[in-house]
Amino acid sequence: MDLQELYRQKLLSADQAAALIASDSDVAMGMAAAEPPALLEALARRAEAGTLEALRLWYFHSMEHAGRTVLRPDLLNRIRPHCMFMSRIERALIKADPGAVEFVPVAFSESPQLLARRGLDACVTMVSPMDQHGYFTFGTSNDYTAKAARSARQLIVEVNPAMPRVFGESPLHLSEVDAIVEHSSPLTEVEAPRIEPEDAAIARQIAAMIDDRACLQMGIGNLPSAVCQLLANRRDLGIHTELMTPALAALMECGAVSNRAKQTFPGRSVFTFALGDARFYDWLGDNQAVYSLPVDRVNDPRHVAKNDNVVSVNATLQVDLSGACNSEHMLGHQYSGAGGQLDFVRGANMSRGGQSIIACRSTAKEGTLSRIVPRLDGPVTTPRNDVRWIVTEWGAADLHGKTLSERAAALIAIAHPSFRDGLAKAL
Repeated sequence: MDLQELYRQKLLSADQAAALIASDSDVAMGMAAAEPPALLEALARRAEAGTLEALRLWYFHSMEHAGRTVLRPDLLNRIRPHCMFMSRIERALIKADPGAVEFVPVAFSESPQLLARRGLDACVTMVSPMDQHGYFTFGTSNDYTAKAARSARQLIVEVNPAMPRVFGESPLHLSEVDAIVEHSSPLTEVEAPRIEPEDAAIARQIAAMIDDRACLQMGIGNLPSAVCQLLANRRDLGIHTELMTPALAALMECGAVSNRAKQTFPGRSVFTFALGDARFYDWLGDNQAVYSLPVDRVNDPRHVAKNDNVVSVNATLQVDLSGACNSEHMLGHQYSGAGGQLDFVRGANMSRGGQSIIACRSTAKEGTLSRIVPRLDGPVTTPRNDVRWIVTEWGAADLHGKTLSERAAALIAIAHPSFRDGLAKAL
Protein backbone atom coordinates (compact mmCIF):
# COMPACT_ATOMS: atom_id res chain seq x y z
CA MET A 1 0.00 0.00 0.00
CA ASP A 2 1.29 3.45 -0.95
CA LEU A 3 0.31 5.35 2.18
CA GLN A 4 1.11 8.79 0.80
CA GLU A 5 -0.99 8.20 -2.31
CA LEU A 6 -3.91 6.90 -0.24
CA TYR A 7 -3.56 9.94 2.02
CA ARG A 8 -3.71 12.28 -1.01
CA GLN A 9 -6.81 10.51 -2.29
CA LYS A 10 -8.62 11.16 0.96
CA LEU A 11 -7.44 14.76 1.35
CA LEU A 12 -10.23 17.32 0.94
CA SER A 13 -10.85 20.94 1.76
CA ALA A 14 -12.93 21.62 4.87
CA ASP A 15 -15.91 22.61 2.72
CA GLN A 16 -15.62 19.45 0.61
CA ALA A 17 -15.46 17.29 3.72
CA ALA A 18 -18.41 19.06 5.36
CA ALA A 19 -20.43 18.43 2.19
CA LEU A 20 -20.22 14.70 2.92
CA ILE A 21 -22.47 15.11 5.96
CA ALA A 22 -26.16 14.84 5.20
CA SER A 23 -29.07 16.67 6.76
CA ASP A 24 -31.15 14.78 9.34
CA SER A 25 -28.11 12.92 10.66
CA ASP A 26 -26.37 12.12 13.96
CA VAL A 27 -22.79 13.41 14.22
CA ALA A 28 -20.30 13.00 17.08
CA MET A 29 -17.81 15.83 17.62
CA GLY A 30 -14.38 15.60 19.22
CA MET A 31 -14.46 17.27 22.63
CA ALA A 32 -12.40 19.92 24.43
CA ALA A 33 -9.01 20.48 22.76
CA ALA A 34 -9.92 17.99 19.99
CA GLU A 35 -12.69 20.13 18.50
CA PRO A 36 -11.82 20.41 14.77
CA PRO A 37 -12.11 24.16 14.02
CA ALA A 38 -11.92 24.08 10.21
CA LEU A 39 -14.55 21.33 9.95
CA LEU A 40 -16.84 23.05 12.47
CA GLU A 41 -16.55 26.33 10.58
CA ALA A 42 -17.46 24.56 7.33
CA LEU A 43 -20.48 22.87 8.93
CA ALA A 44 -21.59 26.24 10.33
CA ARG A 45 -21.33 27.79 6.86
CA ARG A 46 -23.53 25.04 5.43
CA ALA A 47 -26.10 25.53 8.17
CA GLU A 48 -26.04 29.29 7.65
CA ALA A 49 -26.61 28.79 3.90
CA GLY A 50 -29.49 26.41 4.56
CA THR A 51 -27.84 23.37 2.94
CA LEU A 52 -27.55 21.51 6.24
CA GLU A 53 -30.56 21.00 8.48
CA ALA A 54 -31.73 18.77 11.34
CA LEU A 55 -28.16 17.90 12.34
CA ARG A 56 -28.03 16.25 15.77
CA LEU A 57 -24.61 17.00 17.27
CA TRP A 58 -23.41 14.68 20.06
CA TYR A 59 -20.55 15.61 22.39
CA PHE A 60 -19.09 16.19 25.87
CA HIS A 61 -17.47 19.44 27.05
CA SER A 62 -17.60 22.01 24.26
CA MET A 63 -15.15 24.90 24.06
CA GLU A 64 -14.51 28.06 22.06
CA HIS A 65 -14.29 26.58 18.55
CA ALA A 66 -17.73 24.99 18.85
CA GLY A 67 -19.14 28.07 20.56
CA ARG A 68 -18.14 30.29 17.63
CA THR A 69 -19.42 27.90 14.97
CA VAL A 70 -21.85 24.98 15.29
CA LEU A 71 -23.20 26.15 18.68
CA ARG A 72 -24.00 29.69 17.56
CA PRO A 73 -27.48 30.75 18.77
CA ASP A 74 -28.61 31.66 15.24
CA LEU A 75 -27.90 28.12 13.98
CA LEU A 76 -29.77 26.16 16.65
CA ASN A 77 -32.79 25.77 14.39
CA ARG A 78 -30.61 23.70 12.05
CA ILE A 79 -27.97 22.19 14.39
CA ARG A 80 -29.40 20.65 17.55
CA PRO A 81 -26.87 20.17 20.38
CA HIS A 82 -27.13 16.81 22.17
CA CYS A 83 -24.83 17.56 25.07
CA MET A 84 -23.71 15.05 27.70
CA PHE A 85 -21.72 17.50 29.84
CA MET A 86 -22.48 21.22 29.89
CA SER A 87 -19.84 23.95 29.83
CA ARG A 88 -20.23 27.70 29.89
CA ILE A 89 -21.07 27.54 26.16
CA GLU A 90 -24.32 25.65 26.80
CA ARG A 91 -25.07 27.62 29.96
CA ALA A 92 -25.03 30.82 27.92
CA LEU A 93 -27.31 29.28 25.29
CA ILE A 94 -29.77 28.10 27.93
CA LYS A 95 -29.77 31.48 29.65
CA ALA A 96 -30.95 33.04 26.39
CA ASP A 97 -33.30 30.15 25.52
CA PRO A 98 -34.07 27.41 28.09
CA GLY A 99 -34.90 24.95 25.30
CA ALA A 100 -31.75 25.56 23.25
CA VAL A 101 -29.86 22.41 24.28
CA GLU A 102 -30.86 18.76 24.51
CA PHE A 103 -29.11 17.47 27.63
CA VAL A 104 -28.40 13.73 27.69
CA PRO A 105 -27.74 12.31 31.19
CA VAL A 106 -25.06 9.63 31.03
CA ALA A 107 -21.95 8.55 32.91
CA PHE A 108 -18.79 9.39 30.97
CA SER A 109 -17.81 5.71 31.03
CA GLU A 110 -21.04 4.75 29.23
CA SER A 111 -20.91 7.41 26.51
CA PRO A 112 -19.13 5.25 23.88
CA GLN A 113 -21.83 2.58 24.19
CA LEU A 114 -24.58 5.21 24.09
CA LEU A 115 -23.23 6.64 20.84
CA ALA A 116 -22.74 3.20 19.31
CA ARG A 117 -26.32 2.24 20.14
CA ARG A 118 -27.58 5.53 18.77
CA GLY A 119 -26.05 4.77 15.38
CA LEU A 120 -23.81 7.64 14.30
CA ASP A 121 -23.84 8.82 10.72
CA ALA A 122 -20.51 10.59 11.10
CA CYS A 123 -17.73 11.51 13.51
CA VAL A 124 -15.55 14.62 13.14
CA THR A 125 -12.47 15.14 15.28
CA MET A 126 -8.92 16.47 15.35
CA VAL A 127 -5.97 14.07 15.20
CA SER A 128 -2.19 14.27 15.24
CA PRO A 129 -0.27 13.97 11.93
CA MET A 130 0.17 10.52 10.35
CA ASP A 131 3.39 8.64 11.03
CA GLN A 132 5.43 6.66 8.50
CA HIS A 133 3.33 3.56 9.17
CA GLY A 134 0.01 5.24 8.42
CA TYR A 135 -1.16 5.88 11.98
CA PHE A 136 -2.69 9.01 13.48
CA THR A 137 -3.40 9.35 17.20
CA PHE A 138 -6.41 10.89 18.91
CA GLY A 139 -3.99 13.13 20.79
CA THR A 140 -5.61 14.87 23.75
CA SER A 141 -8.94 13.08 23.41
CA ASN A 142 -9.26 9.32 23.39
CA ASP A 143 -12.39 9.47 25.62
CA TYR A 144 -15.53 8.48 23.66
CA THR A 145 -14.01 9.64 20.37
CA ALA A 146 -11.94 6.53 19.67
CA LYS A 147 -15.04 4.34 19.88
CA ALA A 148 -17.34 6.84 18.12
CA ALA A 149 -14.86 7.15 15.24
CA ARG A 150 -15.07 3.42 14.60
CA SER A 151 -18.81 3.00 15.13
CA ALA A 152 -19.78 5.92 12.86
CA ARG A 153 -20.62 5.23 9.23
CA GLN A 154 -18.23 7.99 8.19
CA LEU A 155 -15.08 9.32 9.83
CA ILE A 156 -13.67 12.73 8.93
CA VAL A 157 -10.47 13.85 10.65
CA GLU A 158 -8.78 17.23 10.84
CA VAL A 159 -5.01 16.81 10.93
CA ASN A 160 -3.31 19.49 12.98
CA PRO A 161 0.48 19.57 13.52
CA ALA A 162 -0.17 21.16 16.91
CA MET A 163 -2.00 18.07 18.16
CA PRO A 164 0.49 15.97 20.15
CA ARG A 165 1.15 12.35 19.25
CA VAL A 166 0.09 10.54 22.41
CA PHE A 167 0.95 6.92 23.16
CA GLY A 168 -1.83 4.55 24.12
CA GLU A 169 -4.56 2.31 22.83
CA SER A 170 -6.65 3.01 19.74
CA PRO A 171 -4.12 4.45 17.28
CA LEU A 172 -6.06 5.31 14.14
CA HIS A 173 -4.92 3.88 10.80
CA LEU A 174 -5.32 5.75 7.53
CA SER A 175 -7.42 2.89 6.14
CA GLU A 176 -10.11 3.61 8.80
CA VAL A 177 -10.53 7.24 7.70
CA ASP A 178 -12.98 8.38 5.01
CA ALA A 179 -11.81 11.98 4.57
CA ILE A 180 -8.90 14.12 5.74
CA VAL A 181 -8.74 17.89 6.22
CA GLU A 182 -5.44 19.59 6.99
CA HIS A 183 -5.57 22.66 9.19
CA SER A 184 -2.93 24.23 11.42
CA SER A 185 -4.06 26.16 14.49
CA PRO A 186 -3.09 26.41 18.17
CA LEU A 187 -4.95 24.04 20.48
CA THR A 188 -7.53 25.49 22.82
CA GLU A 189 -5.86 26.44 26.09
CA VAL A 190 -7.21 26.88 29.59
CA GLU A 191 -5.78 29.21 32.18
CA ALA A 192 -4.30 27.90 35.40
CA PRO A 193 -7.06 27.73 38.05
CA ARG A 194 -7.21 30.57 40.54
CA ILE A 195 -6.79 29.20 44.05
CA GLU A 196 -8.95 31.03 46.60
CA PRO A 197 -8.29 30.80 50.38
CA GLU A 198 -11.18 28.34 50.82
CA ASP A 199 -9.70 26.09 48.13
CA ALA A 200 -6.30 26.21 49.82
CA ALA A 201 -7.82 25.25 53.18
CA ILE A 202 -9.68 22.30 51.63
CA ALA A 203 -6.56 21.25 49.72
CA ARG A 204 -4.46 21.12 52.89
CA GLN A 205 -6.90 18.69 54.49
CA ILE A 206 -7.08 16.46 51.43
CA ALA A 207 -3.31 16.45 50.89
CA ALA A 208 -2.85 15.24 54.46
CA MET A 209 -4.96 12.19 53.54
CA ILE A 210 -2.72 11.21 50.59
CA ASP A 211 0.28 9.03 51.37
CA ASP A 212 3.23 7.85 49.32
CA ARG A 213 2.31 5.23 46.69
CA ALA A 214 -1.27 6.49 46.33
CA CYS A 215 -2.83 6.26 42.85
CA LEU A 216 -4.45 9.59 42.00
CA GLN A 217 -7.60 10.58 40.17
CA MET A 218 -8.11 14.32 40.12
CA GLY A 219 -11.22 15.96 38.75
CA ILE A 220 -11.50 19.28 36.97
CA GLY A 221 -11.27 22.71 38.59
CA ASN A 222 -9.59 24.69 41.34
CA LEU A 223 -9.67 22.14 44.16
CA PRO A 224 -7.84 19.25 42.47
CA SER A 225 -5.17 21.65 41.20
CA ALA A 226 -4.73 23.07 44.69
CA VAL A 227 -4.29 19.55 46.08
CA CYS A 228 -1.65 18.66 43.47
CA GLN A 229 0.43 21.67 44.44
CA LEU A 230 0.81 20.22 47.95
CA LEU A 231 1.99 16.75 46.91
CA ALA A 232 5.46 17.50 45.54
CA ASN A 233 7.14 15.84 48.52
CA ARG A 234 5.30 12.51 48.08
CA ARG A 235 7.07 9.55 46.54
CA ASP A 236 6.01 6.83 44.11
CA LEU A 237 2.58 8.27 43.45
CA GLY A 238 0.62 6.83 40.54
CA ILE A 239 -1.90 8.41 38.17
CA HIS A 240 -5.01 6.78 36.77
CA THR A 241 -7.31 9.67 35.96
CA GLU A 242 -10.05 10.76 33.62
CA LEU A 243 -8.46 14.15 32.98
CA MET A 244 -4.73 14.81 32.60
CA THR A 245 -3.83 18.38 33.63
CA PRO A 246 -0.74 20.57 33.99
CA ALA A 247 -1.02 20.12 37.77
CA LEU A 248 -0.65 16.34 37.42
CA ALA A 249 2.10 16.78 34.83
CA ALA A 250 3.99 18.94 37.34
CA LEU A 251 3.89 16.06 39.85
CA MET A 252 5.43 13.80 37.22
CA GLU A 253 8.12 16.35 36.35
CA CYS A 254 9.15 16.93 39.98
CA GLY A 255 9.55 13.21 40.65
CA ALA A 256 6.59 12.72 43.00
CA VAL A 257 4.95 10.39 40.47
CA SER A 258 6.77 7.23 39.41
CA ASN A 259 3.78 4.90 38.80
CA ARG A 260 5.92 2.06 40.18
CA ALA A 261 3.29 0.96 42.69
CA LYS A 262 0.43 0.66 40.20
CA GLN A 263 -1.01 -2.73 39.32
CA THR A 264 -2.21 -1.61 35.87
CA PHE A 265 0.18 0.00 33.37
CA PRO A 266 3.05 0.32 35.87
CA GLY A 267 5.43 3.12 34.99
CA ARG A 268 2.81 5.08 33.05
CA SER A 269 0.18 7.69 33.90
CA VAL A 270 -3.16 6.67 32.43
CA PHE A 271 -5.80 9.16 31.28
CA THR A 272 -8.61 9.52 28.76
CA PHE A 273 -8.50 13.24 27.84
CA ALA A 274 -6.17 16.14 28.49
CA LEU A 275 -6.63 19.88 28.79
CA GLY A 276 -4.11 22.60 29.59
CA ASP A 277 -1.79 25.14 28.00
CA ALA A 278 0.68 25.09 25.10
CA ARG A 279 3.62 23.96 27.26
CA PHE A 280 1.51 21.08 28.58
CA TYR A 281 0.53 19.95 25.09
CA ASP A 282 4.20 19.98 24.06
CA TRP A 283 5.00 17.87 27.13
CA LEU A 284 2.36 15.29 26.13
CA GLY A 285 3.78 14.73 22.66
CA ASP A 286 5.79 11.48 22.25
CA ASN A 287 5.93 11.14 26.05
CA GLN A 288 6.36 7.46 26.97
CA ALA A 289 5.39 8.21 30.58
CA VAL A 290 1.74 8.83 29.67
CA TYR A 291 -0.78 6.40 28.22
CA SER A 292 -4.17 7.20 26.72
CA LEU A 293 -7.14 4.81 26.84
CA PRO A 294 -10.82 5.06 25.85
CA VAL A 295 -13.08 6.29 28.63
CA ASP A 296 -15.00 3.03 28.93
CA ARG A 297 -11.76 1.48 30.21
CA VAL A 298 -10.25 4.37 32.16
CA ASN A 299 -13.47 5.11 34.04
CA ASP A 300 -14.71 1.55 34.52
CA PRO A 301 -14.83 1.18 38.33
CA ARG A 302 -13.71 -2.44 38.04
CA HIS A 303 -10.62 -1.36 36.12
CA VAL A 304 -9.92 1.56 38.49
CA ALA A 305 -10.09 -0.80 41.47
CA LYS A 306 -7.36 -3.07 40.10
CA ASN A 307 -4.95 -0.48 41.49
CA ASP A 308 -4.34 -0.29 45.24
CA ASN A 309 -4.63 2.93 47.27
CA VAL A 310 -6.69 4.83 44.70
CA VAL A 311 -7.52 8.34 45.92
CA SER A 312 -10.32 9.99 43.98
CA VAL A 313 -10.76 13.74 44.45
CA ASN A 314 -13.81 15.44 42.93
CA ALA A 315 -15.92 18.52 43.53
CA THR A 316 -19.64 18.92 44.14
CA LEU A 317 -22.20 21.71 44.26
CA GLN A 318 -24.43 20.48 47.10
CA VAL A 319 -24.46 17.81 49.79
CA ASP A 320 -27.60 16.89 51.70
CA LEU A 321 -27.58 15.84 55.34
CA SER A 322 -27.61 12.16 54.40
CA GLY A 323 -24.48 12.55 52.25
CA ALA A 324 -26.02 12.50 48.76
CA CYS A 325 -24.28 14.85 46.31
CA ASN A 326 -25.64 17.03 43.52
CA SER A 327 -22.64 17.89 41.38
CA GLU A 328 -24.35 19.05 38.19
CA HIS A 329 -27.50 21.14 38.79
CA MET A 330 -27.65 24.69 40.15
CA LEU A 331 -30.24 27.45 40.49
CA GLY A 332 -32.89 25.40 38.74
CA HIS A 333 -30.78 24.55 35.68
CA GLN A 334 -28.42 21.86 34.48
CA TYR A 335 -24.96 23.31 35.16
CA SER A 336 -22.53 20.59 34.05
CA GLY A 337 -23.06 16.82 34.07
CA ALA A 338 -22.37 13.63 35.97
CA GLY A 339 -19.14 13.10 34.04
CA GLY A 340 -17.01 10.41 35.65
CA GLN A 341 -17.55 11.32 39.30
CA LEU A 342 -19.55 8.25 40.31
CA ASP A 343 -17.28 6.01 38.22
CA PHE A 344 -14.26 7.01 40.27
CA VAL A 345 -16.05 7.19 43.61
CA ARG A 346 -17.00 3.55 43.16
CA GLY A 347 -13.61 2.58 41.78
CA ALA A 348 -11.79 4.17 44.71
CA ASN A 349 -14.15 2.56 47.21
CA MET A 350 -13.50 -0.86 45.64
CA SER A 351 -9.72 -0.33 45.61
CA ARG A 352 -7.68 -1.95 48.37
CA GLY A 353 -6.72 0.94 50.65
CA GLY A 354 -8.65 3.39 48.43
CA GLN A 355 -10.41 6.59 49.45
CA SER A 356 -13.07 8.58 47.59
CA ILE A 357 -13.12 12.26 48.52
CA ILE A 358 -15.75 14.80 47.45
CA ALA A 359 -15.01 18.42 48.27
CA CYS A 360 -16.76 21.77 48.12
CA ARG A 361 -16.60 25.17 49.67
CA SER A 362 -19.11 25.43 52.50
CA THR A 363 -21.00 28.33 50.92
CA ALA A 364 -21.98 29.71 47.53
CA LYS A 365 -23.17 33.07 46.18
CA GLU A 366 -20.72 35.12 48.26
CA GLY A 367 -21.55 33.29 51.47
CA THR A 368 -25.32 33.68 51.26
CA LEU A 369 -26.10 30.02 50.52
CA SER A 370 -24.95 26.87 52.28
CA ARG A 371 -23.70 24.04 50.08
CA ILE A 372 -24.66 21.59 52.83
CA VAL A 373 -28.46 21.50 52.71
CA PRO A 374 -31.36 19.53 54.20
CA ARG A 375 -32.47 18.46 50.69
CA LEU A 376 -30.81 18.69 47.30
CA ASP A 377 -32.11 21.19 44.74
CA GLY A 378 -31.23 18.93 41.82
CA PRO A 379 -30.55 15.32 40.84
CA VAL A 380 -28.38 12.95 42.84
CA THR A 381 -25.05 12.64 41.05
CA THR A 382 -23.40 10.48 43.72
CA PRO A 383 -25.77 8.53 45.99
CA ARG A 384 -25.35 8.58 49.73
CA ASN A 385 -24.61 4.84 49.67
CA ASP A 386 -21.40 5.55 47.73
CA VAL A 387 -20.15 8.69 49.46
CA ARG A 388 -17.19 8.26 51.82
CA TRP A 389 -15.40 11.53 52.61
CA ILE A 390 -16.87 15.03 52.36
CA VAL A 391 -14.42 17.90 52.85
CA THR A 392 -15.03 21.63 53.21
CA GLU A 393 -12.76 24.38 54.48
CA TRP A 394 -14.19 23.65 57.95
CA GLY A 395 -13.19 20.02 58.15
CA ALA A 396 -13.49 16.49 56.80
CA ALA A 397 -16.39 14.12 57.48
CA ASP A 398 -16.02 10.35 57.04
CA LEU A 399 -19.57 9.09 56.41
CA HIS A 400 -18.71 5.43 55.97
CA GLY A 401 -20.75 3.18 58.28
CA LYS A 402 -22.53 6.09 59.97
CA THR A 403 -26.27 6.22 60.64
CA LEU A 404 -28.35 8.99 59.10
CA SER A 405 -28.29 10.98 62.34
CA GLU A 406 -24.53 10.50 62.69
CA ARG A 407 -24.03 11.61 59.07
CA ALA A 408 -26.11 14.72 59.61
CA ALA A 409 -24.13 15.63 62.73
CA ALA A 410 -20.81 15.11 60.94
CA LEU A 411 -21.89 17.24 57.96
CA ILE A 412 -23.30 20.04 60.11
CA ALA A 413 -19.94 20.16 61.89
CA ILE A 414 -18.17 21.00 58.60
CA ALA A 415 -20.84 23.42 57.33
CA HIS A 416 -20.22 27.15 57.57
CA PRO A 417 -20.85 28.21 61.22
CA SER A 418 -23.54 30.71 60.21
CA PHE A 419 -25.70 27.89 58.79
CA ARG A 420 -25.18 25.19 61.41
CA ASP A 421 -28.10 26.11 63.67
CA GLY A 422 -30.50 26.25 60.74
CA LEU A 423 -29.34 22.86 59.47
CA ALA A 424 -29.75 21.33 62.94
CA LYS A 425 -33.32 22.65 63.12
CA ALA A 426 -34.10 21.14 59.73
CA LEU A 427 -33.47 17.59 60.99
